[in-house]
Amino acid sequence: MRGGHVCIVVSFLLLLAAVSGEFAGDYSKLSGIIIPGFASTQLRAWSILDCPYSPLDFNPLDLVWLDTTKLLSAVNCWLKCMMLDPYNQTDHRECKSRPDSGLSAITELDPGYITGPLSSVWKEWVKWCIEFGIEANAIIAVPYDWRLSPSKLEERDLYFHKLKLTFETALKLRGGPSIVFAHSLGNNVFRYFLEWLKLEIAPKEYMRWLDDHIHAYFAVGAPLLGAIETVKATLSGATFGLPVSEGTARLMFNTFGSSMWMLPFSKYCTTDNVYRRHFSGGNRENHHAYHCDEHELQSNYSGWPTNIINIEVPSIRAGDEAYPSFVEIAQANLSGMECGFPTQLSFSAREVSDGTFFKAIKDYDPDSERLLHLLQKSYHDDPILNPLTPWERPPLKNIFCIYGIDSKTEVGYYFAPSGKPYPDNWIITDVIYEIEGSLYSRSGNLVEGNPGATSGDETVPYHSLSWCKNWLGPKVNITRTPQSEHDGSDVQVHRNIEHQHGEDIIPNMTRLPTVKYITYYEDSESFPGKRTAVWELDKANHRNIVRSPVLMRELWLEMWHDIHPDKKSNFVTKAKRGPLRDEDCYWDYGKARCAWPEHCEYRYLFGDVHLGQSCRLKNSTYDLLSHYV
Repeated sequence: MRGGHVCIVVSFLLLLAAVSGEFAGDYSKLSGIIIPGFASTQLRAWSILDCPYSPLDFNPLDLVWLDTTKLLSAVNCWLKCMMLDPYNQTDHRECKSRPDSGLSAITELDPGYITGPLSSVWKEWVKWCIEFGIEANAIIAVPYDWRLSPSKLEERDLYFHKLKLTFETALKLRGGPSIVFAHSLGNNVFRYFLEWLKLEIAPKEYMRWLDDHIHAYFAVGAPLLGAIETVKATLSGATFGLPVSEGTARLMFNTFGSSMWMLPFSKYCTTDNVYRRHFSGGNRENHHAYHCDEHELQSNYSGWPTNIINIEVPSIRAGDEAYPSFVEIAQANLSGMECGFPTQLSFSAREVSDGTFFKAIKDYDPDSERLLHLLQKSYHDDPILNPLTPWERPPLKNIFCIYGIDSKTEVGYYFAPSGKPYPDNWIITDVIYEIEGSLYSRSGNLVEGNPGATSGDETVPYHSLSWCKNWLGPKVNITRTPQSEHDGSDVQVHRNIEHQHGEDIIPNMTRLPTVKYITYYEDSESFPGKRTAVWELDKANHRNIVRSPVLMRELWLEMWHDIHPDKKSNFVTKAKRGPLRDEDCYWDYGKARCAWPEHCEYRYLFGDVHLGQSCRLKNSTYDLLSHYV
């Protein structure tokens, strides 16, 4: 999954520093720590590689991820710089790549007149921060090599040591704690960091360190129980829009240590919570075995909507060929007891994450042995944490879990042999989607299963995104409002709704079919001194959610309210939403005036090319924000 869209909260948060003189809160002491997602950090060459039959070579510091020009003209050279050894995650003997550093590593992946806007991640948001006078040292990006497993990130790059120093440096430099904003895989990275930190800090000092260095954690689009698309990328390949074949994408993806990090897994299965020194050279005789409760045996599909994988394998292997073609398989089956019909096997999320699936197809796929080795060594036997287990609420003061819902999202696949050689030896014959609380096949037929109350964000299923609702306590306040500016007439509030741990919270609220809503689940009483909130944004896409002006507005208001000395509630009011910037004002052609006349007015400035551009705020941003205390 390409995530990495991770600066919006920082933009809003630190914008307030520009007006800090107008209110008693001190945003100037806060820093923003940005943890990007999968494939959202630039990688640069650290080798000299001569590419035959191409005028383009790779030299030190040349862009590798993402340079589409070299990808198109010298794909074999490019793959050498991208791929890793699947067993030990070392670089190719002819080329190595390393992550870039600083904000430039996450702004545009492929800078250029044409490619720049297409690969832009946070360039516009950084420009926005600069326009409002945000200091350069207040926004801190922490890029990482997203190809590596969590243990290799520390072993090769000392990433978690550096991340700890980043928090400590920000505290010393700015004088206050940091806001952590992570997107997609960045949330998995942050989770591992919190567990790794337990080994680095004395137990009595652990909570004090967290309180001193982390003010709030914003988890956006977090695949808390994994992502189904990981399975597709592993078996048939996912190009993510790159000009490469699916087979080439699969070949590359399966060499990454991170390829197993987002596998879907069961919420009912955990491992032993054993902490040992990871880099002391000690042995690993204590295997982290999975322990599943009775719900895993009683539930269908490990609690997911349906089986993750349905795959056809030959019932009789053809001769001595390890990976026979589909024709050979058919001929072998025709002479067997099953009259030529292959066997269809189904696998739940637990059977995917514990390796059962890869063992079952070991004789029919050359990648299975390598993936099993990676899964066992880098995840099941990780001495810090097995990431393929449910995540309980982190021990942080303020947590906001934010994700999109109500979009068509893949939740299951049907695979069959393609008759082609590896890496194109599997094809997808059908896809199961969750759509607004129902399951459908690719052909549009209704499918039986256990669909959730709604669907996911086009990339991560709702079942995985909504796991953070378990971080809420037994009493939850729920508010639903339109995403656009509103006067409060369509705001619905339910207070003290009972919530059972492990169960979803489904609000009994109405919605108009033409309106996009945002639903807030808030709890500030269950854990003394801690606040937990879950925000669900209708139709917000996984990869673009942080570009949403709606999310930008809500984060800004929440952080403004959070530090204001005169705040009257634990969370910012949802009673109304009006324009906060000139860009929020627009021309109402039906009434021949600027919309929101109480806040906006027509004020032409030289260079305006249409009426909407001339609609501007009447009052300062500070005056408008005072209504949300």
